[in-house]
Amino acid sequence: MTITLARGAAAFALALVPLSLPAATHATTAAQSAQRLVLTNSDNGLSVSASPGDDVEIRLTGYTADGLTWTWSTPASSDSTVLRMTAGRTAPNGDASATFQAEGDGTATITAQGHCRADTDRACPLVITPWKVTVDVK
Repeated sequence: MTITLARGAAAFALALVPLSLPAATHATTAAQSAQRLVLTNSDNGLSVSASPGDDVEIRLTGYTADGLTWTWSTPASSDSTVLRMTAGRTAPNGDASATFQAEGDGTATITAQGHCRADTDRACPLVITPWKVTVDVK
C-alpha cells in the first residue's frame, strides 16, 4: 500500500507540472517583452526604435577640464504622449540622467544641452552643445 501511495503521489505531482507551465511561460513572456534601451553621450544624433512599454534611459556624463566643468541639462522629451518622463535629474559633477517610458505609437525626440560652468577666476566660452536622439515608438 505504501508503494501504491508513493506512486500515486508521484503521478499526482507530475500531473500538476504540465498544468502550471502555460501560466508561468505566459508570465515570463510578458515580463520579457518590455525592454530597456540605455543611451549615452556617444549616441548623439541617433534614431532608435522602441515598443510601447519599453523604457528609454539617458545617461549623460559631464566632465571637468582646465578649470571648466561641462554640464548637461536634464534630458526632455518633445512629446510626452509618445515618451513620458518617469525620472530625471542632474548632478553637481555635470552628469544628467532621465528615464522615459514609451507610451504610444509615434516619434519623439529626447534633447539635452551641454554648457560650461566656470570655476572661480575662469571664463567659459559661449558654447552650448546640443544632444538629440529620435525615438520611433511602434
